[in-house]
Amino acid sequence: MEWLIKLLEKHGASAELIAAIKEDTKNQNYIPKERFDEVNNSLKELKGQLAERDKQLKELGEKVKDNEELTKQIQALQEANKKAAADYEAKIRNITLDNAIKQKLTEGKAKYTDLLMSKFDREKLKIKDDGSIEGLEEQFNAIKESYKDLFEQPISGKTPINSGGSPQGEELIRTQIANAINGKF
Repeated sequence: MEWLIKLLEKHGASAELIAAIKEDTKNQNYIPKERFDEVNNSLKELKGQLAERDKQLKELGEKVKDNEELTKQIQALQEANKKAAADYEAKIRNITLDNAIKQKLTEGKAKYTDLLMSKFDREKLKIKDDGSIEGLEEQFNAIKESYKDLFEQPISGKTPINSGGSPQGEELIRTQIANAINGKF
């Protein structure tokens, strides 16, 4: 506002006119030069910051292209990890089922366990949390019924009376041998 007063005095304005102008400018939305300069400098500073941000965004945009490749690599590695985990789970499942089936066939006195292992439908077998196999007993019983000849049959009957050989039997044999040697038939 001071610059305006100096300008008016330089051109010969009266003191009353200058006072009236001062009074008029106080009531209106007059912005002093200091405030204008302050706001203008702030605007220039903000424009500079905006330009800096634009530059950073452009740099980030270029890095994102590389980042997309990294993202693709990370996704490929994640997929490979999922596949490896699934393969591992499948191997563990197969090993668990093989052991359980083999043990069940051995307990059931199967003659050819490797041959009979292929007869089990592994898709219907489920491993429980406690490690037992659901559906194993049912399939085993069905296979044992279908392939009776491939399982050892229990021998039933009575134990022979002279199974271990009695002293009487030994004596009889000795007598027969002695008679044969002496020519007595």
